[in-house]
Amino acid sequence: MTKQHSNVAYQVMWNRMISVVEEQAQALVRTAFSTSVREAGDLSAGVYDTHGNMLAQAVTGTPGHVNAMADAVAHFIRRIERQNIFEGDVYITNDPWEGTGHLHDITMVTPSFHKGALVGFFACTAHIVDIGGRGFGADAQSVYEEGLYIPIMKFAERGTVNETLTRIIRGNVREPDQLIGDVYALATCNEIGHRRLIDMMEEFDLDDLDGIAHFILDNSRRATIERIAALPQTSATGEMTMDGFDVPITLKVKVSVEGDRIISDFTGTSGLDKKGINCPLVYTKAYACYALKVAIAPEIPNNAASLAPFEIAAPENTIVNALHPAPVALRHIVGHFVPDAMFDAFDKIVPGLVPAEGAGCLCNFQVSMRPRTDAPAPKTARRSEVLTFNSGGSGARPEHDGLSATAFPSGVMTMPIEATEHAGPVIIWRKELRPDSGGAGKTRGGLGQYMEVGAQEGHEFDIQAMFDRVNHPARGRRGGSAGAPTTIAQDDGSAMNGKGKQFVPHGRKVVMAFPGGAGYGDPAERPASQIKRDLARGYISAETAAEAYKLSKADIAEVAAAVARGEDI
Repeated sequence: MTKQHSNVAYQVMWNRMISVVEEQAQALVRTAFSTSVREAGDLSAGVYDTHGNMLAQAVTGTPGHVNAMADAVAHFIRRIERQNIFEGDVYITNDPWEGTGHLHDITMVTPSFHKGALVGFFACTAHIVDIGGRGFGADAQSVYEEGLYIPIMKFAERGTVNETLTRIIRGNVREPDQLIGDVYALATCNEIGHRRLIDMMEEFDLDDLDGIAHFILDNSRRATIERIAALPQTSATGEMTMDGFDVPITLKVKVSVEGDRIISDFTGTSGLDKKGINCPLVYTKAYACYALKVAIAPEIPNNAASLAPFEIAAPENTIVNALHPAPVALRHIVGHFVPDAMFDAFDKIVPGLVPAEGAGCLCNFQVSMRPRTDAPAPKTARRSEVLTFNSGGSGARPEHDGLSATAFPSGVMTMPIEATEHAGPVIIWRKELRPDSGGAGKTRGGLGQYMEVGAQEGHEFDIQAMFDRVNHPARGRRGGSAGAPTTIAQDDGSAMNGKGKQFVPHGRKVVMAFPGGAGYGDPAERPASQIKRDLARGYISAETAAEAYKLSKADIAEVAAAVARGEDI
């Protein structure tokens, strides 16, 4: 029987549950093998009730993972079936349509038992560096080419690991020790969450989570609906264009505020692409909900009820609702642009609230290192898969500049050079902010960054480029200027594509410039003090100060003299 507690006690429990799942996430960060998890935080963690409703999520993690994972546990319950759920079980999948959108994310779910009874579930997701197939990139033409598929199944039953499954996994991937290590890290972090939950239940004398679940979901739903009801009851359409693989892609969405819900309809969006940049609806929904959540209710904790009032629709086999067997490896490229399309519409409903467009998708690349083939390679040369997460600039906000080299909307961290170079025989020759890449405005767009990557002596490599904004840079809002576009080439000037696997011979480097965020508002309204500060710090050049912001020659000279004297502006 569910015991009754005061609202104050339930609020304490709610906060405690959020801390439990944060410890769960941090356990994954500390034990994961993949740099994408340890260094970039490309993960999610959460706790669910017995019906599969998410009650709390960790602060550490990405909206794409956690909001997609919010729907995943119900699939696990349905596939495993309740009569087959036992204490000591651990479940696994990388199903793009019942997990988090592509094969490179592994989701694991662990049932939580207390006093012999099922009380809930813990779930976590992590991006793994390799899952076999063509490797992490857009080159496949169906999901079957993109790697090993693991249907929802038991990784462990009653505490005994499925060794047949682990052998199959090891036999199909390029980095077997790393992947199996990550799988065990995922299982371990769920176990940590379970232990802390049981500690909390014993402390508060709980036999089940029914009472706290009702409190969390009821309060979250009511608070979110109140925010929606306070908005103008109207609709607007947003639209944007991105590079795509071979041809541009249009994202189009109609956002309608209707009393206790917001409906986002992607009718009019481009159809499927022949390459692996298609996005399952679960991932589109994750970032569409996130865009609305940060716009109207950022402080309401994320859970099933706070997400429920946001309804997402898209015609089947559009690029934002790709059905099996569409290739989906780089679904994040399309998914990360969904908030910009949503904001284009929402800005017409509530002006002055949402930011200008930013870099959007992550500026990731993966390098497949191997001994050189054009001449004898040293014995020390080796094969290695190195994935690095990087970011362009975020868009300027109505009252604040955009953040430089900062991922929005994904929120993952940019990997440090040391961690990247430790993962394999790769050399990062250059990594620095890109001046003049942030769009001019009353508030300036965040800066992108420069990177140069090569290999240690005796190696050649393939680079999997995963970039956008080459031909369609971030657009300014309300008079702000566009951000700088992405560029990529070899150091001898040879042109390279923004997406796809490309060979880099021994001795060559890849030179990349990642995009800047766009500006917000008329540049003429930017205070001179902020223009001078940007000039002194090297964020903008003297030419941009003069041309975009109309800073006088005398002021430019004054800044140069102050910098020469070592003075702070």
